[in-house]
Amino acid sequence: MIRISPIRLINEENEMLGVVETPEALRMAREAGLDLVEVAADSDPPVCRILDYGKFKYEQAKKDKATKAKSKTSELKEVRLGRSMKIDPHDIQIRLNQARRFLMDGHKVQIVQNFRGREMVHKHRGTQRMQDIIEQLSDIAKLEMPPRQNGRRMTMLLSPDKTKVEQVKRRAAAEAEKAKTAGSSEGKSSEGKSSKAKSETPAPPPPAAPPAPQDDSGPDGPEHSEPQTQPAEAPNA
Repeated sequence: MIRISPIRLINEENEMLGVVETPEALRMAREAGLDLVEVAADSDPPVCRILDYGKFKYEQAKKDKATKAKSKTSELKEVRLGRSMKIDPHDIQIRLNQARRFLMDGHKVQIVQNFRGREMVHKHRGTQRMQDIIEQLSDIAKLEMPPRQNGRRMTMLLSPDKTKVEQVKRRAAAEAEKAKTAGSSEGKSSEGKSSKAKSETPAPPPPAAPPAPQDDSGPDGPEHSEPQTQPAEAPNA
């Protein structure tokens, strides 16, 4: 299928052979049991390589798949701070955490603050709330569009700061690894102390021997008593 001649040839060892006539390049590819593949058609002359075309297509598809997986499409996410200015601080924190997750995933976030009724008189409160959000998310985000009032809606746009996001991710990974290592060391230390305590526990004393039987004559009496002889009475004179 390569009709242009001559071509710039790279052999199977990835060595540049220079400008070669196409029939000669085809002959060299057949002798190597491989294919002649055009890899840069826009060059003058075009660049061709001697290689295994099936393996080349497989590796190319694998690279394209990896590149597609790494490149995430950025989306615009919207986070609303309630229907009015009367929103509980706890609910604001929940929405901030949601915005943080979107930014960490590489998405832009539009923050929306709605006003109802006479709240329009106090627009400065909405501006102050937006400034607080900018400060709390400044560790991972940058302000792309400052707060703007459009009717009863105040909006601003935040975009992820890739450098800061990567730094936060690295710190989180390092802390997780450190906690894992510390937990493993503590478990081993506790196990060693338990084994040492078991080995140092004294063995129970042997059971006491049963007491020897005692003689009825008492503890201080002889084992055998001799019969006593009564003295004879003297005869009367």
